[in-house]
This record gives sequence, C-alpha cells and structure tokens, in this order.
Amino acid sequence: MAQARRAKAARVSAPGTRRRGVTYDEVCELGLGLSGVEEGMSFGTPALKVQGRLLVRLKEDGETLVLRVDLQERERLLAADPRVFYVTDHYLNYPAVLVRLPAVRRTVMRQLLEYAWRFVAPERLVSGAAAAISRGRRPSRRR
Repeated sequence: MAQARRAKAARVSAPGTRRRGVTYDEVCELGLGLSGVEEGMSFGTPALKVQGRLLVRLKEDGETLVLRVDLQERERLLAADPRVFYVTDHYLNYPAVLVRLPAVRRTVMRQLLEYAWRFVAPERLVSGAAAAISRGRRPSRRR
C-alpha cells in the first residue's frame, strides 16, 4: 500500500518542479518515517497514529488535514499563515489545527508532523528517539 502511494506521489509531481501543496500520500510518506507511526482510520477517514493516539487525519473533503498540536502552537500557526491554517468551531476546544494541504509546503509539512509527533507520542518514545539522535544514530522506525 505504501509503495503504491509513493509511486502515485512520484507521478503527480515532475522532478525538479517546485510546487506548493502536498497530497495526503506525501503526508503519509513523511509521517511513516517517524518512530512508532502507523496507518489507521479515524472517524471513517485515513489517519496516522502513534501507538493508537491520533497524529493526523484526513478530513472528508480530501484536502484538509486535522493535525494534533497544543493550543499555543495552534495560535502561532493561525497568526503566521491563515491561508494554510485554520480552525472551525468544532475544534475550538480540541488541541488541533486544520491544514489546507494544497497550500502547505512539503518542508513545512515535515516540520509540522515532527512537532505533532512530539506532542502525541509517549514520552519514552520521544526520549528514545532523542537519545538515538544524540548518539549519532537515526531512531528506529519500527512500527
């Protein structure tokens, strides 16, 4: 499944072209590189989870991502770029921000996923990844 998704993502963007926006397939490619992340479902839509905890999920429109972040980070993101980030009344009291996938850059999406992973992942997983990096090794990507 992941291999087919990567092949599709490669066909969507020609090499050397710079475009704004990412697909959900690209989000999965980036997210599955983080320790403990696995594919799942949430509210009937595709999602990425860390040991059963929601990291991100695709909204029903297929172009919006629900990204778990703390409320302070959400406010910072909303102020930084309201064309990319927004929140609806439904999410006002929930630690998440909505991301318009066609408007977000891949490099920003990678950073967002890493931030969300640190927010959601169990402490022992986060500290284990940090320890591996400080020893000069990449963290284990076992799922």
